Amino acid sequence: MVDYFAANLWQLWALVMVVCLILELTSGDFFIMCFAIGALLTAVAAALGLGFYGQLVVFAVVSVLSIFFIRPRLVKALHGKRRERLSNADALQGRIGRVSEAIEQGGYGRVAIDGDDWKAVSADGSYIPLGQNVRVVGRESIIITVEKE
Repeated sequence: MVDYFAANLWQLWALVMVVCLILELTSGDFFIMCFAIGALLTAVAAALGLGFYGQLVVFAVVSVLSIFFIRPRLVKALHGKRRERLSNADALQGRIGRVSEAIEQGGYGRVAIDGDDWKAVSADGSYIPLGQNVRVVGRESIIITVEKE
């Protein structure tokens, strides 16, 4: 049995790669993806007959090189030139939504944006009727401030 695993170690590296790709789906910052790239190239090296210690070196070197050279390009491609990634609430600034519950004068209402329903207040304190398109101009905790579009 040990002989089988020693002769087919590429399968272990392929399994490591798949596990890393699944874990990457939970994080989304391309860090774990670098280890998947390392495991992929190590699986190829193992299939070509490289010894176990050589495989460990290939995995370590390729993973580190991926972190320094591939990950920054992937992050830049995904997030553009912005250094900070906006959270769900911060990304609402400037978005257009539709009033789903009338915003009362000096009070609150609700605004639907991309399927999410947010508690909202009018920027100038005026009444905004149901169905009116509004633009998000601010946010205080979980309450957004809107103005008529």
